[in-house]
Amino acid sequence: MTATGYWVDLYQAQQRLGGGFLLTRRFVLTALHCLRGLALDESVGIELADGERVEGRVCRQDKEADLALVEVSAGHQVTLPIPTADVARDGDRWRGPYRPAAHEVHLSGRVSAGAAPHLCVGGATIEALQLTADQHLGDYSGYSGGPVEGVGDDGTRQPAVVGILIEQAPDRAAESRAANVLFAATIREAIRRFDHLDVVHLIDVLRPLPPDRDHPGPDRDQPVRDGATPARFVGTEALLLQLDAWAQRSLIDPSQIAELKFMAVKALIDGEGNGGGA
Repeated sequence: MTATGYWVDLYQAQQRLGGGFLLTRRFVLTALHCLRGLALDESVGIELADGERVEGRVCRQDKEADLALVEVSAGHQVTLPIPTADVARDGDRWRGPYRPAAHEVHLSGRVSAGAAPHLCVGGATIEALQLTADQHLGDYSGYSGGPVEGVGDDGTRQPAVVGILIEQAPDRAAESRAANVLFAATIREAIRRFDHLDVVHLIDVLRPLPPDRDHPGPDRDQPVRDGATPARFVGTEALLLQLDAWAQRSLIDPSQIAELKFMAVKALIDGEGNGGGA
């Protein structure tokens, strides 16, 4: 990941709606409540981290999970880098690179529970991260829709996006305030819910290395080394690479390529969730 930001601000006319981030160069992921009731296909202004404004539209909503996709208009070519993705583990440090205004603080803290089922306000049980924030703000609402970056248990790992902020826990002693506990839907949850995502660059959310990478996991015959692909992912990764090759040769329509990639990765996700392999 480079130092250039991949997070965005969303606007309708001149009114700021909330934050989001480029999950691909075509799609911005955000919390649905940040769109403040906008319907499908309504126009949304997207202000990129470098200050450029582009047009977009609301293309997908998942009300129960409080997630939405905004598509960048076809006439705009986004050249900013998109993030790598990973999974967060209990005890990891995290940071929020997005903030709602220049005078606001950047959020940071610890992952107190990684990739656990969470019943969100919209009614869906989603895979989410429970985050403890170092900053006791009392109200974190302006940060919704922003990315959560994992930086490892000691804060030194190369940052990678691990989730999207969607909720804050109430302070049980003072209902008008929020506790310094936040919830973020995982990137894997977003992939499950939206079939528009070109997910090759997000494959690492499906193949995390074990805590002790010098010893094999239960389905590995050899130790896992940096850069190695676990055996259960080899077939899917080969298929994704083949699809890219076909796309470069114009053998398959790009829209079909994106759908096939999604189906391949979703099948892998479903297999992992059921305890199986690809």
